[in-house]
Order: sequence, then structure tokens, then C-alpha cells
Amino acid sequence: MASLPKCMTAGRCDPLGATWDGFGVNFAVFSANADRIELCVFDRSGRREIARYDLPDCTDEVFHGYLPDALPGLVYGYRAHGPYQPELGHRFNPNKLLLDPYARALIGEVRWSDTLFGYRPGATRADLSFDRRDSAQAMPKAVVLTDDATWGDDRKPLLGWAETVIYEAHIRGLTRQRADLPEDRRGTFAALRDPRMIDHLVRLGITAIELLPVHAILQDRFLVERRLSNYWGYSTLSFFAPERRYFAEPDNPDDELRATVRRLHEAGIEIILDVVYNHTCEGDETGPTLSWRGLDNASYYRLMPGHQRRCVNHTGCGNTVNIAHPRVLQMVTDSLRHWATRFRIDGFRFDLATTLGREADDFDPSAGFFDAIRQDPVLSRLKLIAEPWDLGPGGYQLGNYPPGFAEWNAAFRDGARRFWRGDPGQRPEIARRLMGSPELFDRRRRRPSASVNFVTAHDGFTLRDLVSYSERHNFANGEDNRDGAEDNVSSNWGVEGETADGAINALRDRVRRALLATLFSSYGTPMLLAGDEINRTQRGNNNAYCQDNELSWLDWTALDDESGTGMLGFVTALAAVRRRYPSLRSAVFLHGIGMIADDLPDTAWFDEAGNPLDSHAWSDAAARLLVLRRATASERRREATLLLLNASEDDRVFTLPAPAFAWIVEIDSARAEQSRRPVDGPDLTVAARSMMILGAELAPPTA
Repeated sequence: MASLPKCMTAGRCDPLGATWDGFGVNFAVFSANADRIELCVFDRSGRREIARYDLPDCTDEVFHGYLPDALPGLVYGYRAHGPYQPELGHRFNPNKLLLDPYARALIGEVRWSDTLFGYRPGATRADLSFDRRDSAQAMPKAVVLTDDATWGDDRKPLLGWAETVIYEAHIRGLTRQRADLPEDRRGTFAALRDPRMIDHLVRLGITAIELLPVHAILQDRFLVERRLSNYWGYSTLSFFAPERRYFAEPDNPDDELRATVRRLHEAGIEIILDVVYNHTCEGDETGPTLSWRGLDNASYYRLMPGHQRRCVNHTGCGNTVNIAHPRVLQMVTDSLRHWATRFRIDGFRFDLATTLGREADDFDPSAGFFDAIRQDPVLSRLKLIAEPWDLGPGGYQLGNYPPGFAEWNAAFRDGARRFWRGDPGQRPEIARRLMGSPELFDRRRRRPSASVNFVTAHDGFTLRDLVSYSERHNFANGEDNRDGAEDNVSSNWGVEGETADGAINALRDRVRRALLATLFSSYGTPMLLAGDEINRTQRGNNNAYCQDNELSWLDWTALDDESGTGMLGFVTALAAVRRRYPSLRSAVFLHGIGMIADDLPDTAWFDEAGNPLDSHAWSDAAARLLVLRRATASERRREATLLLLNASEDDRVFTLPAPAFAWIVEIDSARAEQSRRPVDGPDLTVAARSMMILGAELAPPTA
């Protein structure tokens, strides 16, 4: 490393972070309450401090300085001086080395010890005490990067929402056990871009892969002590730096991620990142001092009014990011633009997004966070998805997000599960879900695609476990089976867990296929959980957040048996049928008002005898059968689909409603293997706990 100058010059207060300009590096970091901030420079290993400087200037609460002749690759951290007054929300402790909130690359890992805490753990005065031990040797450090990037002729797919099919996956678990990939690449972005993985996604009809958090994360102390792992990654250590363990070449993660994004784009697949801006890894007021807490606890976090020693905990993770503060909001939007521009990411799914919409305690769809994104020329063009809840007051806000945001629709998940479980009174509920949940989303010109429909997600049972377990089985998590959702709207269909009973297994397979058929034939944006297409199980664990092992990883050997290949073929057929018929994926809400032809409204509901449903039929709690016909027309084509749903325990004969068309059975969820066949006659037998999807091409519009 070249020799460093003896002092810094003033530099600039923007941009925030460490910026190399070809002659040196500018450093800028926000703190409204610090007295001074020191820049600590380390050798390339990050083990030895080789220089320390005071940031010489502060403009508009941004401390800044310029280090002449410094180069990319410089390793650094900060120390912040200021009041240590926890009762007033201030926790400055210059003995603690701090990560730059804008660090774009990290070197080293957090090595747990009591030196990481600003107070002395175990002291009588608890977090009011003050710890004078240096934390530098236990801390990772930031690395200065350049802004160079080569994209060539990369073109984003820019797919419309109505054509979108999402695949939710964990970058490590997706390929960790895929034996046909090079061993040193499994579980990394390099494995995701392998042609064999991309072929799998394309075959499934996937247009977007949604990845669990890939930001740098903290391995929480309580998990390390249990010899477990923060597998899901909802414990952010840096909002700008990628998690190094997800890369085959951890010293060059940026290029590996860019290469993967480009390959996915080339295959017509968008990449959506699950991002966590509602809380950080520092936990509550008794947590470690790693970055934001030490730089300005009172600005970066929401504190209890009148009790500033305590953090507001709307997230269940100990702290709540104070996104109402303009500099904190800037950090979040800068982070989003960083991923959207440096890596050409196509969209984001916001964890606990209700927290992001709280100006104070109440959720506000016109909160500054939403306004900032909706007017941003970069971010407003991306696919934006909200998880519409948190643990604060009025936390469940499904359907209340502003235009421009789609939402994870748990009402779809639970409605589909209850209907196919055979719960009473579910016919109106499943009807709403099939039509895109209009009672929730048909307002402010939002589209059906605003409803991200899913039957399973990373948080909960896999599809196989959903029909195999009535209770959670989370003992491996070390919390005495108290963690995870207690009510999963599941059924084991007679035996808890795996069984050799052929009849039960056949029934479970049938219900799984019916759930997937409902997902792919409903209006909205379907999301498939990775592994459900190959019968993945977590052995009844519905909260595998800490299981970085075979319990969570996809078992690709399932494709070696008939059941696995059968489910894969079924999902492939569903995706193909959804593409074939626009009436299965309408871009607008339909209400049975528009007429496609004489006696053919765009939407109509019938009973199994082919009769239109009246109010009495809709209120029949015992009804478990339903027929939905939908039709669309364009300048060149008119088509219709007919859904026949039988959630009862018996095979039932359905009479197809008039007018008669040349219907083709496209999907029969009672069968593992799908083959298109014409309907012969007005009646069809629909097997118990199954559904059929019929399609018909109508006479083209007359000139």
C-alpha cells in the first residue's frame, strides 16, 4: 500500500460514503449528534490499523474529509465521539469501531465478544454502563470500491406485471445440493447463472426470481452459541454490501453478481431482491454497537417517546429504523438506487413494509418513503412489492398501499388453503381470490397484479409439508417448538408427517396439485416457492430461519423419482396454460359487466349443474363446488376458460354451462400427467379434492 498523507483536506459532504475520484478518496458520513468522527485506515487484511484521521469538516450534519492519493481497496472504519447518555438516546463510544452505513464491500467477519457492546454486559447498570475496550479486532471493515462496471448489450426483460410469474428462492439453498453443478459453485450466484439452473426456471415458466436477502448479514450471537445460522438473512449488517458467502469468488462479488444478472436477463428472467430496511442487526438497546447505533442512535432509530433509552420495536427484531428522518430515508433510497443501477436489479420486495409507512405510530400510504420512491425516476420503474404488515399498532395493511406497489396477499394463501381443506363457507372467499381480491385492490386504478398470490413462502410450511403436517415441528431451532406460526391452515389428511399409506399420499398429491392450479389460474401475480415443484420438505419445520443445512436446501434427487418429475411436469403445464389463455391472467379487474359476445359476459359463476349462482347459493356454507367462466377478446382473438372446482370428498358430475363451446381439458389436477383432451358431451366428472381448467377458442371478432 502506498504511503498515506499526514492529514486530510476538507473534501465534500456529498455523496455519502467513500468515493474514489481518480486522485484520492472522499469520505462523508451523517451524524446529527456526534462531536467528531475519526477515520481509521487498516492494512489490506483489516487486522492492523495504520492511520487515523479526524474528518476535518462538517456540513449540514455530514462529517467529511478527502484523503489525497488514496486508492480503491483501502480498508477503513469510523469512530464517533459524542455524549454517552442512553437515557437521552445517545450511545457514542469511540472505543467501538463502526462500519460506514454506505460501505459497498466488507472484509472480515464479526467475531463475537463482549467488546462489541458499547456498555459492559453483565454490569449492574446494564446498558447505562460504559465499555472502554476496543472492538476493532472483532469487527469487519469497509473497503473502498470504484464505480467501474461493464454491461455490454445487457437488456432488461421489462416484462409486464400480467405476464409475471415469481419464483421465491434462497440463493444458497437453491443449488447447495445440486450434484450436477461444480461443487465450488453450489450455493452461489455463479451456480444460479449456470445453464442448467436457468433451463429449469425457463421450463417452469418463471419470469422473475425473488431472492431472500443478499445484503451483508450478521450471524446473531444467540444463533452462533446454539451452533445455528442466520440462514434467511433478515439481520442486515450493510445496506450496500453483498453477503460474501453467496459468491464463488468472495473477493470479487460485484462482477459475479453482474454476470448472473446479465445471464438471467438474457433468458428473459428478472431479478427481485428481498430487502430489509425496517430494522438492522444491532437489535434493541442491549444489542451490539456496530454501525448506526454508534454513529447516531437517536437519528437512525426510533426511540420510545419520553424513554429514549428504549427502542421502538414494531418489527419484533428489537429496533425500528427511523425512516421518517430525511437522512435515514436518503440512506434507504440511495441503497435501493445502488442495487438498481450498479447491479441492474429489476425490483424489490420490502420486508415488514408497514414499518416503512409509519410517520409516527400510524401507517400512512402517503408517507415520505412511498412518496420518495414513487417520484424517483429510477425506482418508480421497478417492480415493487410490499409485505403488508409489522408488529406495531394496526400492523396489517393488506390492500392499503399506494399505486405502484404490489403486495404479498396472505388472504389468498389462507383462502386457498381453507377451501381445499374443505372448511365450510369458503365459496365466496375462493371466488374473491380467483378474481384477484378486488375488494382489496380494485381502487385507485390499481390492477389485479397488485395481488401477489402465493400458497407457500419461505416463512411457513413447504407445499409438501402443508398437506403432511397439522402441527409445527420446530424443535431443531432450539426454542422448544415455541417459534413459528401456530395455526398454518394445514391438514395432514390422517397421519402426521410422512407415511407409506398409498391412499393418503395420493390424496395429498391431489390437494397439492389443486392448490397450485388455483394459484396459476387466479388473477394477480403468482409466486411459487422454490422446491415446491420437486416436492421439497422441511420435515414439518415452519420457521427454518436458522437452518443452513439439508433441512432448508432443495433436494434435487427428488427428480430421480416419479413423484418429483410428475410435480415438475404439472407446474410446467400450469405455467404454459396460463400463458396460452389471457383470461387466466387479466391485466384489469373483471366484474361480469363487459360482454365478449351475445350471452357471454367477461365473467360468470355457476353451480355444478350449470346454473348461475344466486344469493342463496353463495351463502350456502356446505357448498364446496364452484364453476367460473371467464372470457376475453382482442382484435385478433377471442377465448374463454372454465374452472371446475370440487373441494368435496366425493367425485362429482359437472354440467357445463351454456352456451356450448368446443372445450379442451387443459389441466386436470386429479392427474399427475397432463394431456390435452376435448370434452365429449355436456357433462364432466371432476374427482374429489381437484379442479379442472378448460379452454376454448371462440370465433374471431367480425370485421
